[in-house]
Amino acid sequence: MLIDSHCHIHSTEFYPDNREEVYQRAIAANTQMIVVGTSEADSKEAVTFADTHDDVWAVVGVHPHDTKEGWQAVENLLKNRSEKVVGIGEIGLDYFYDNSPRDVQIRALEAQLQWAVDYNLPVSFHVREAYSDFWPIFDNFTGIRGVLHCFTDTMATFEEALKRNLYIGVNGISTFTKDPAQEEMFAAIPLQHMLFETDAPFLTPRPLRGTMNEPVNVVEVAKHKASVLNVSLDEIIAKTTANTQDLFAL
Repeated sequence: MLIDSHCHIHSTEFYPDNREEVYQRAIAANTQMIVVGTSEADSKEAVTFADTHDDVWAVVGVHPHDTKEGWQAVENLLKNRSEKVVGIGEIGLDYFYDNSPRDVQIRALEAQLQWAVDYNLPVSFHVREAYSDFWPIFDNFTGIRGVLHCFTDTMATFEEALKRNLYIGVNGISTFTKDPAQEEMFAAIPLQHMLFETDAPFLTPRPLRGTMNEPVNVVEVAKHKASVLNVSLDEIIAKTTANTQDLFAL
């Protein structure tokens, strides 16, 4: 069994008329999935999808791009939450695009990290070109556990993540990057800190480039990593599945 630890197949924006087919292909391949919210409306959609589908869980939160629209109402999804809500995310800081003002992103991150403490939930983080601000904020909170989703940063940042016992989300980028520094970083991730994800509909792995991504494709990420690390596919699937189950208490 594989778990896609981060996807967006709940979203009618991305899957307007084929969500059920995408879901069924994953289930037929013995792949479970965690659907991840990016705004209040999207988080509600994620919870509804998880509540109405077996082997699907939801993570709720406001993506840094969307923090300018507000984030406070998402806490309503945590109060008396569905048993299918297993985390907070994807939250963080994104200074690459600056779609929301940086001070707003910081306030939203701090508030949502406090929810993680208050509700004892793990976090799916989105951090891009913002680690100099992110780490001091993260370190102000005690007991935060989580995963750096779609991680492609430097070895130095990777080492800082391991110091904080965070998991690293590995997706299709690892199968097609031509950046030697990224290849070195991906090869260095210990199995005990690795989660597999698709970020579907984005980042389709090789050899399926050019098609819309979906959770069933997470096995291609697993195959690539097994080859690079020279371990068996069964071993890497078993360990990353256990990691995901442990982090999100599945």
